[in-house]
Amino acid sequence: MEKKKVLVTYNMWRDGYAELMQKYDVTFPPEGAESFTYDEVLGMIPDYDALQSMFNFPVDKRLMDAAPKLKIISNYAVGYDNIDVAYATQKGIQVTNTPDPVTEPTADLAMGLLLATFRRISELDRRLRTPGSVKVELLTNLGHSLYGATLGIIGMGRIGQALARRAVAAGMKIVYHNRHRLDEATERRYGAVYLSLDELLRVSDAVSLNAPHTAETYHVIGAEELHKMKPTAVLVNTARGPLVDEAALAEALRTGTIWAAGLDVFEHGNYPILELTRLDNVVLTPHVGTQTVEIRHEMAAHVSRNIIHFFEGGHIDKVNLL
Repeated sequence: MEKKKVLVTYNMWRDGYAELMQKYDVTFPPEGAESFTYDEVLGMIPDYDALQSMFNFPVDKRLMDAAPKLKIISNYAVGYDNIDVAYATQKGIQVTNTPDPVTEPTADLAMGLLLATFRRISELDRRLRTPGSVKVELLTNLGHSLYGATLGIIGMGRIGQALARRAVAAGMKIVYHNRHRLDEATERRYGAVYLSLDELLRVSDAVSLNAPHTAETYHVIGAEELHKMKPTAVLVNTARGPLVDEAALAEALRTGTIWAAGLDVFEHGNYPILELTRLDNVVLTPHVGTQTVEIRHEMAAHVSRNIIHFFEGGHIDKVNLL
């Protein structure tokens, strides 16, 4: 029997793909190439049964129409806004993602950004590298205490709850806003209080965005929302860049409307707007929420299992319910 053919868009480490490579005919980009281009995949896809796409690789109608054999798109990410899921469903193509491996490392980073912004860690580190730029006195270099502060979580799914667990351990109080209210047992686990978005913004000392990017969450934080926050409040975004109006955020940080921000994702692609890079009260990381050695191996194994289980039976992380 002819082996199923799987196309992987990015030149990943092979360890996590060992079982997939044993069972199927797997094609990676050639040695020395970081990834296949869209046009290269478009030319190759007619021969493939499965596509393993990365979070930044667009899987659109044109690509799916060129893929008569394609049965599954296994996305290397928890998000899937790079895929036209509605059209995939219409074509009978299963779409999967990797929610489990990304949960804990993303929550780690969100917690790190909270610490870095509350205590001005990155800013003071930079200043110490310039001799004479920092004074060590009782009333200089002041930050804010994480202990006892209220953390408002927008999007209380897997990652939001993983962050809540860390925040509770650090002595923080949890309020949250979600599309649907959690059950009582889950709320009790974190001592979490469900609030409207407006109320959450008013009472929170820190606001963490952990929601997916949808039409409803686009610019969920804009100028109006920022002005509802405390002047001592911190905004953290490890979800998706377009949830925040970056121009409005830069203005709020510049004028002291809010205290600080920690951003791992950006509105217009891989990099923040220039205004944000010029501000001391913002901590910026280049989309490293899942960037650990261990998780890169685990995510590769996870996307592989989604493909194997789809063809051979077993649990898969479905995005569209076919």
